[in-house]
Amino acid sequence: MEKKKQLLEFCWDYVNQRTERLQNTGASLQESLDSETKSTAGDKHETGRAMVQLEQEKLAQQVQELDRVKGILKKIDITKKSTKIGLGSMVSTSLANYFISVSCGAFTLEGKPIYCISMESPIAKLLAGKETGENFVFNGATHSVLEVV
Repeated sequence: MEKKKQLLEFCWDYVNQRTERLQNTGASLQESLDSETKSTAGDKHETGRAMVQLEQEKLAQQVQELDRVKGILKKIDITKKSTKIGLGSMVSTSLANYFISVSCGAFTLEGKPIYCISMESPIAKLLAGKETGENFVFNGATHSVLEVV
């Protein structure tokens, strides 16, 4: 249980840092937009504003995606016991160790990496619904599910 709590905190930290970066980027884009003043070179001014507005639109899409990711993290119940692999499962396989949550890289626990992956990832799709002792084929090789927590 403590391991899953640490993994979930790692995921939240990742998402919160990303949120902060996006907020900072948004603030600097707004500053750029505000500082664009009309000059004698009207076309240059309009091009600069358009570029900043495009960046703001991209940023808005990233914020939307981050909100979706936060929604997924909120659904994870680390106290729930299940023998089948699903959202919130910590899985040991003969290939690697995974925490089925959101895609945010590897967390090192007791000297071993645990990969935080989303349910949409290819490996999570293969693992979904499997139980300890079951096998799966990934990249042409057969692997086993060793433990589901």
